[in-house]
Amino acid sequence: MKISRRRMLKTTGGGLVLASSVGVGPRIEAAPIQVPRRVLGKTGEKIPILVMGGSMDLDPRFDPKYAEGLKYGVNYLDAADCYGNGATERAIAAFHTRANLRSKLWITSKSDQHDPKGFEETFRQSLERLQTDYVDMYYLHGLDEPSRINDDLKVVVERLKKEKKMRFFGFSCHGRHVAELLTLAGKTPWIDSVMFRYNFKQYGNTELNQAIDAAHKGNVGLIAMKTQGSAVSFEPEWQKFKQTGKWNKYQAVLKAVFADDRITAAISEMDNLDRVRENVAAALDRNKLSRAETEELLRYASATRHLTCDGCDHLCTAALPTPFPVGDVLRFLMYHDVYGKPELARTLFRALPDDVRAATHRDFRAATAACPHRLDIDTFVKRAYTVLA
Repeated sequence: MKISRRRMLKTTGGGLVLASSVGVGPRIEAAPIQVPRRVLGKTGEKIPILVMGGSMDLDPRFDPKYAEGLKYGVNYLDAADCYGNGATERAIAAFHTRANLRSKLWITSKSDQHDPKGFEETFRQSLERLQTDYVDMYYLHGLDEPSRINDDLKVVVERLKKEKKMRFFGFSCHGRHVAELLTLAGKTPWIDSVMFRYNFKQYGNTELNQAIDAAHKGNVGLIAMKTQGSAVSFEPEWQKFKQTGKWNKYQAVLKAVFADDRITAAISEMDNLDRVRENVAAALDRNKLSRAETEELLRYASATRHLTCDGCDHLCTAALPTPFPVGDVLRFLMYHDVYGKPELARTLFRALPDDVRAATHRDFRAATAACPHRLDIDTFVKRAYTVLA
C-alpha cells in the first residue's frame, strides 16, 4: 500500500477505536491514504471506486469488515432485501447506529419485487431493517425484463424521491438482456445508475461495449459486479499470470475494471478482512496493470472462455425446443463451485420453477452447439443438478 502497516497504525491510532464505559459507540479514524473516488453519473455524487458488496458473512452486532473498509474511504455499503432474508440490511443498521455514522455512509439496497406495488412494499421494509429514514440508492434487483421500466414504476420512484426517502434509483442486471437494459437506461432520464455484470473476459464483447457506451453517454452511473469472472478457478492458468506481476488474481481483475473510465466503481463481496485489505490495496494503487499483466490476463480470458458462462444465454436457449434458464442455473453452479457458497446456490436453485428442477434428464447438447464460446452446457447443467438439486 506504499506505506508500512506499522506506520499506518501509528498514524491512524490503530484505525478502529472502541470506546469504553462513557457510552459512546465505536469510532473509526481515517487512514492517511484514501481510495480514489469518481462521480456516479447524473447523481453528481462522488463514490469510492471500490464498493463493499452485500455478504452472507457479516457480524450482526458490528462488522469489522465495514470498519476496515471505511478507514480507507470505502463508505458505499450494498445490500438487498433478499440477502440472507434481510440479514445484510440489519448488519448495516447495526454498524451505522452503533457508531453514529449514517451521514458518512452511502447506503444502497435492492428489491427483488419488480411490480410497482411490491417494489414499494419491499422498499419500506428495507428502510425499517436498515434503520434509516432514507437510502442513497435503491435498485430494482436482478432485472431481466425491459418492460418493467415503465411509467407505473416511474410514478412510485418519483414519489419516493419527492418524499426524500430515496435519493437515487437504478437497477441491477446480469442476465441475457444486460446490453438491451444498459441501452434503455441511457435513454431513460429517471434512471440514475445501473449495476451490471462486467469483467475482464468481456473486453471483446462488441454488443456489451456499445451498450456501455450508450449508458455512459446518457450519464448513467455504472457499477460493475461479477467482476471476478470465475477467476478463482483454473489454478494452472492463474499460476502463469502470477509470474507477470505483483497482484494476485482477485486484485488483478479488479484493476482491469478500474482501468475502464466508463465504470464508476466495482462492487466486491469481501467476506473476510484479508479480502478487504487486498481489494483496498488494489484500489489505492493508481498504477494500471503493466503491459505484460494485461496481455497475460487477456490470454487467460481467451484460453478459458469455454469454461465459464458469459451470460449470453439468449443464444443457447434459442436452440432448445422449450425455454430453460441456462444462465441462472450456471450462475448458481458458479456460486457453488467458485464462490464457495453451496447453501446460497442450493437455496436459489430450489426457488426455480418446478418444471425446471424436474428437468434432470433433459438433453442440452443443442445449447452446447449454439454457444459461441464452446461451453459444454450439457455437462455443466447436469453437474448443477447433481450438486444443487
